[in-house]
Amino acid sequence: MKAIRIHSHGGVETLKLETVEKPKISAPTEILVKNASSGINYIDTYHRTGMYTIPLPNILGRDGSGTVEEVGEGVSDIKVGDRVAYVFPKTGSYAEYSVVLSTYAFKLPDSVSFDIGSAAMIQGLTAHYLCKDTYKIKKGDTILVHAVAGGLGQFICQIAKILGARVIGTTSSPEKAEIAKRCGADDVILYTKQDFVEETKKLTNGKGVQVVYDSVGKETFYKSFECLARRGMLANCGYASGKPDPVDLNYLSKGSFSICRPSLGDYITTREEFLERATDVFDWISKGLLKVEIGKVLPLSEVAAAHTLLEGRQTTGKLILRP
Repeated sequence: MKAIRIHSHGGVETLKLETVEKPKISAPTEILVKNASSGINYIDTYHRTGMYTIPLPNILGRDGSGTVEEVGEGVSDIKVGDRVAYVFPKTGSYAEYSVVLSTYAFKLPDSVSFDIGSAAMIQGLTAHYLCKDTYKIKKGDTILVHAVAGGLGQFICQIAKILGARVIGTTSSPEKAEIAKRCGADDVILYTKQDFVEETKKLTNGKGVQVVYDSVGKETFYKSFECLARRGMLANCGYASGKPDPVDLNYLSKGSFSICRPSLGDYITTREEFLERATDVFDWISKGLLKVEIGKVLPLSEVAAAHTLLEGRQTTGKLILRP
């Protein structure tokens, strides 16, 4: 089969399109999926560069969707021919086939395309736990979402609105601001022209927000604390601009702030928990409450261009690879 592998950590030049052996099921709870759509996530760039180390050589990719070709003898709720979306494939998703733990596979509704299925996996599930568990958004809360027009930002914005929050977003251009507005953002700050701390304070009458969702990292990290209301939380969910400097715990005492760096794996520790989150996300999609933007679809051979766009923060919505 065709797959994208890396043999060393580094730039986009390490992404190699290769012909490799088709993976095989090796455990009773595994399934084999013929991929129709492979998702690209920012964490893939961390694996490529070595910020997060993985064994080498390795096929990248953490979510995707396709048709089930084989199931292990211990799998009872998924069958051959099912259309599924999945996370955490055992063999990577930048490939024509992937071996996946059935724990993390979700049968797609007929109304949901493979591309939407891929796009709703890591980013949709992440936004779900960020809004419902990391910080439990309550009706009437005001939140700040950095990179609100990006793939994750759009999910957070929409889910927060479903839960009854007022959403303030930051982004870089009027075009991206329009995307954020379509996702339900109440106010959008152009950080390239405005100081987002000053604007947030103005928009909240000096009170600040209950939570900041920050996927940007170094550029926005410390200023985000200044946007928080007393006892507010900074939820860091990415390092698009690099890792922030270490935090002096005394800094949090300025407003009894809290901070967390959550990870999806800790919020889908069982199949039941995974299904609960995925069911919510796809129910919202099916009802039209949650709209999923596909930013661009590229063939496997153009994966380097996709990573360049993502790292350059030139994308809106989800990037998809077509195996």
